[in-house]
Amino acid sequence: MNTQQISLKMYDLIEELYPICRSITGEGVRQSLHILQKHIPLEIHEVPTGTKVFDWEVPKEWNIQDAYVKNQYGQKVIDFQKSNLHIVNYSIPTHRTMSLADLSNHLFTLPEHPHWIPYRTSYYHETWGFCLSYNDFITLEDGEYEVYIDSSLQDGYLTYGEYYLSGETDEEIIFSCHICHPSLCNDNLSGIALSTFLAKHITSSPRRYSYRFLFIPGTIGSITWLSLNEIKTHKIRHGLVISGVGDSGSMTYKQSRQGNTEIDQIVAHVLQNLDKHYTIEAFSPYGYDERQYCSPGFNLPIGRLGRTPFGCYPEYHTSADNLEFVKLSSLEESWIAYLDVFEILENNKAYLNTNSKCEPQLGKRGLYGSLGGLQDKKAQEMALLWVLNFSDGDHTLLDIATRSKLKFKLILKAAISLLETGLLRECNRNVASSK
Repeated sequence: MNTQQISLKMYDLIEELYPICRSITGEGVRQSLHILQKHIPLEIHEVPTGTKVFDWEVPKEWNIQDAYVKNQYGQKVIDFQKSNLHIVNYSIPTHRTMSLADLSNHLFTLPEHPHWIPYRTSYYHETWGFCLSYNDFITLEDGEYEVYIDSSLQDGYLTYGEYYLSGETDEEIIFSCHICHPSLCNDNLSGIALSTFLAKHITSSPRRYSYRFLFIPGTIGSITWLSLNEIKTHKIRHGLVISGVGDSGSMTYKQSRQGNTEIDQIVAHVLQNLDKHYTIEAFSPYGYDERQYCSPGFNLPIGRLGRTPFGCYPEYHTSADNLEFVKLSSLEESWIAYLDVFEILENNKAYLNTNSKCEPQLGKRGLYGSLGGLQDKKAQEMALLWVLNFSDGDHTLLDIATRSKLKFKLILKAAISLLETGLLRECNRNVASSK
């Protein structure tokens, strides 16, 4: 499939997942993971309530069947069945009658965006509440209201999905996305969809690295995975948190805590060659699950690649983050960027020039003018010279691409041609891209 077809498939998956009420635990997460299992053979893990995970504890499991508020005429003025954003996530069960004044203490709106429903949660404080548009709120009349929430909060499990692909080496690449939000399309159904199709693509691709895809509830999910899999983390060489890849904003990369790791340099190179505006942000200990992977006790080389940062677009955590907010062109561009990252990860090796004393004669080997048409002949010849000069075992192809200001694809093509003529041989040293 071409990139446009893939973006359509991703959008279809977003549309299928959109109606489900997800949270950090519960049936919504399981239902979503079962849908993903139609595409990739996810292993589903269940971690019991009360499990100690570093300084945290796996919470009680929350599920909801129905919720509404009825006015004195028996009309539903707030209805969970119409939008799962109407309920404050993790609301405890309740059934009572109360005045509008008392009810208002449990209602949340966005006066600055009066048509939108906000998304609110109360994970670690047992309470209840409803969200509604400000326009609907101001129509509520004084009187008695029936409040009904058919939910449960009890011992159960935290559920997450994991897909591991073995490669030539057990050194790992982590791709992680959060799966805990209800009907919010960019945050983060877009990330879930891209992760799923990236996993499908890598499944059918030759690979030297092993790959691990995680579909986890935000914060508590990454903390839980790290706690249960700490013994495996020394194998992680690179990683990305995938979130917010469907909005119309420009690509944004948040660096790892280390700031100059190979994955940081790979993403920077990819974004520089998209020929679009982009932003690279330094690491900060606030955000998505990269802050857990990059906590000082782990300090893993994991960044976050998406589009407009969370909280920086008005639709964030509102009903306006809907199917119309996600753009096919943005999904396609994000998909291409991740494919480019994958290509560089797999091919960023160091080589040795086997004819290192002065330039070898390329003409007699048929290399000058053999790699393409006249238009890009000069760039291709320069790529050959750059690869030969810096293939000293201390520079990777990405180092060479960065220094030469040539695209990685061109440098890789030159390296393959030089390998075929015997002018290069692969260096077995594990060189970090840091030049």
